[in-house]
Amino acid sequence: PLDSRRLDHTTSRESSTLLSKLSSGVESKEDASLQEEKESSVEEYRNAVTKVLSTFMQKDKMMAGNNTKNPIASIDFQAAKISPSTSLQTLAEALDYELCEKEWFVTGNVNPSYFSDDFKFQDPDVKVDGIKKYSEGVNRLFDQSTSRAEIISTVINEEASTPDRPVITCTWRLSGRVNVGFGLEIKPYIVYTDFVVDPQTSLIVFQEDRFDLPPWDILLS
Repeated sequence: PLDSRRLDHTTSRESSTLLSKLSSGVESKEDASLQEEKESSVEEYRNAVTKVLSTFMQKDKMMAGNNTKNPIASIDFQAAKISPSTSLQTLAEALDYELCEKEWFVTGNVNPSYFSDDFKFQDPDVKVDGIKKYSEGVNRLFDQSTSRAEIISTVINEEASTPDRPVITCTWRLSGRVNVGFGLEIKPYIVYTDFVVDPQTSLIVFQEDRFDLPPWDILLS
């Protein structure tokens, strides 16, 4: 069985070292007070079935965080970014550690320090611009009491990477329920998340999720 909180290659001491490497040389941003955006976090639906099902989202659960403490409220989306000198390997290890701890693919409890202000996300169903909209979107979509993002591995994808476009790929297992209708159970499946990194800033500029099942099978099974 998968252990989504595994720390087999990242001990507490190693995690402290990672944080030290990531934070060295960063420049803090000025504090900004931004109005909360009320609009949908989805920029574009890429799948007709998903667009139709989105109209049946459980709005009460979305607003209430499904009666659980909403981790999004405590995220500082203006936090300082990681150092531009952060190596790709260090970034991969840090992402693996935090994803195992926070499971932000379903909780939305992201660490904005890893993401560019120009971050974009897409999967076979939707496109989203901005890490805040991504964070809010997944938190609203997934039932927080049952959904899991069990991390299998997070590694540099040598095959997909180029000097101008390094890629880190996280392989994980999704399960649980989504807040559609009375709550739809997800047929468990494997997701491959590709993080594209800007080699000049070491920040993630693009994320694409690939599924091992077709979207119609996931939604209608």
